Amino acid sequence: MLENRVRELRARFNMTQSDLAKHAGITRQTVGLIEKGDYAPSITLALKLAEAFDTQVEKVFWLEKEEKGGSKQD
Repeated sequence: MLENRVRELRARFNMTQSDLAKHAGITRQTVGLIEKGDYAPSITLALKLAEAFDTQVEKVFWLEKEEKGGSKQD
């Protein structure tokens, strides 16, 4: 499952969803869906969002690994 810290980084950078949406060329609603984990961005969009936070994409998005049986693994 794709996890992210968009909401956390947006708060740290004092950005609204609209601010971030303008930077990435998407709608505020799409930012909200990404933050909730209901929308997985394209690679291009993920890179644009990471750029907005001046960080690497891996620090914004990562895959949460699951073991067989559904329990999480480090």
